[in-house]
Amino acid sequence: MLTGVSASLIASVLVLAACSDRGKKDAADATPEAVVRTVERRAEPLTTQQPGRLEAYRSADVRARAGGVVIERRYQEGQQVAKGDVLFRIDPQPLSAALDAARGALAKAQAEHDSARDKIERYRGLLDERAISAREDAESRSAEARARAEVLAARAEVRKAELNLGYTNVVSPIAGRVRRAEVTEGALVGLDSATLLTRVEQIDPIYVNFSQPAAEVYAMTRDLRAGKLQHGNDSAAPQVHVTLPDGREYTLPGKLLFTDLAVDPGTDTIAMRALLPNPDGVLLPGAFVKVSMQGAVNPNIVRVPRESLTRTVDGAVVRVVDAQGKVHDTKVHAEAIDGRDWLVTEGLKGGEKVIVQNVAQFSDGMQVKVKADDTPVSGKPHTPGDAKPQDNAKPVAPARDGPASKAETQ
Repeated sequence: MLTGVSASLIASVLVLAACSDRGKKDAADATPEAVVRTVERRAEPLTTQQPGRLEAYRSADVRARAGGVVIERRYQEGQQVAKGDVLFRIDPQPLSAALDAARGALAKAQAEHDSARDKIERYRGLLDERAISAREDAESRSAEARARAEVLAARAEVRKAELNLGYTNVVSPIAGRVRRAEVTEGALVGLDSATLLTRVEQIDPIYVNFSQPAAEVYAMTRDLRAGKLQHGNDSAAPQVHVTLPDGREYTLPGKLLFTDLAVDPGTDTIAMRALLPNPDGVLLPGAFVKVSMQGAVNPNIVRVPRESLTRTVDGAVVRVVDAQGKVHDTKVHAEAIDGRDWLVTEGLKGGEKVIVQNVAQFSDGMQVKVKADDTPVSGKPHTPGDAKPQDNAKPVAPARDGPASKAETQ
């Protein structure tokens, strides 16, 4: 049977044990919770972004090749025209009169040539009979040659007059869209110089001109030779995407056509040109756009959310939680952003648990509880044929389905 003292001792021990358990539980509850994401290493194409300007695939100045007064404009500004369509008519009457005069001069020259040729025929028999001198025969032959030359010159004048008369119908030299008229009916054009009447532009497809810093090109070439980067699809030209001035992405990709072989000494850049399909005329010449071009493939890309990476005077840092729940500051190298993620090229090997929320609340060496992040990872691994960069902006879809039309060759 327990005495009063023994009962008191047992009660004290039980109270101390309960307090100890409660203290351990409180300490466990006080450990902060960190939301982490297990990152993975994968191959992704490197995307460069540069400002660019759109340029018409073909552009032709329509000028007056014959002098006169414009009497008619036969198109609506902005409409599509075919090669050879009449755009303007110039008063043909003065040039028609000039053609008649040239034809009259040709008839006169032909008559004089016929006379000189007949004279040669008559002199041929007289020379054999010594009825005329050799000098007279030579003069008749020279006169026939001059008359023949005058006929050729008169024919050329007739042809010239016919061409000038034909130029009174001003036609489109290419198929495309006609811009605004530079003159109106009643304007006197083409006397001192070839007056500009309008312009015709073909914008399907359309060029985009841009430049890439020479330093970036040299760095990519160096990394390719060192094996840090890999070539993409060698059988196809790099794909190019553009973002419109309002921030929306144009859905139809283009392809790189041209890379200059020299560096511009004024800007230290290398000029490039790409070709984009434009079946519905969404892209307009002269507009500034953002050009995204995919080049080499980096096989060691690790994506981390923007919120995970902080920058200090010592460089970029992400906070990684090890298997024991301890936080470590890890230095990384990340220069490019794709969508919501930084693209880390050095510092992470894949498989690390990176803190993705409230990063500033944690510090190096802190003990934390791990909670997995259920947010899907943006981007996708590189596979042959992948070339479209990720973008959060809403894309611009053409009004009709189907592939882009080919360049007109008229």
